[in-house]
Amino acid sequence: MSFIHHSSFIVQHSIRSAWTSLTDEQLLSQCEVDTYRASGPGGQKRNKTSSAVRLRHIPSGMLVIAEESRSQHENKAKALKRVRCALFLELRETISAESLNPESIAALPEYSSSRAADGRLHLGVKNPLFWSTAGVVLDVLVAVEARVSEAATLLGISTGNLIDFLETDPKVWQTANQWRSRFGQKPLR
Repeated sequence: MSFIHHSSFIVQHSIRSAWTSLTDEQLLSQCEVDTYRASGPGGQKRNKTSSAVRLRHIPSGMLVIAEESRSQHENKAKALKRVRCALFLELRETISAESLNPESIAALPEYSSSRAADGRLHLGVKNPLFWSTAGVVLDVLVAVEARVSEAATLLGISTGNLIDFLETDPKVWQTANQWRSRFGQKPLR
């Protein structure tokens, strides 16, 4: 998976939600699309066609690429999914002080249906709820200056469950550790 990002930044509440709730066509209309010839393996056809796709999400400035397929259509679809993932990874929505409690966090639409019947997060990356949940988890982590036990309490899960969830995707893990570093915390291992 190829991502090219700039550093994370905090946005006002609901900007990320507005962008991530767009249809694929609407989100694509916010992007500048470049196609080019990918280098590397893939045979003669790959070297003769402009199948690689680079999308720049104009409002956020994020840039993603997809070049693993010989099909430009497939690469564009992959790049669009990567834009969505990048928005959840890179854009932090602020959580107000009065909303920084377990009841308010549990009521967030992006989080309310993510916990299983046992109260834990058991989402895999392929689950449609994973990325929106990861966005909320990272928002909460940033709101408490990357203190994992405090974030877990606010999310209504155990510290171990939170760490397991963060480990589900390498980019989520990396983003959590980047924020921990910014707040002077040791990296999670």
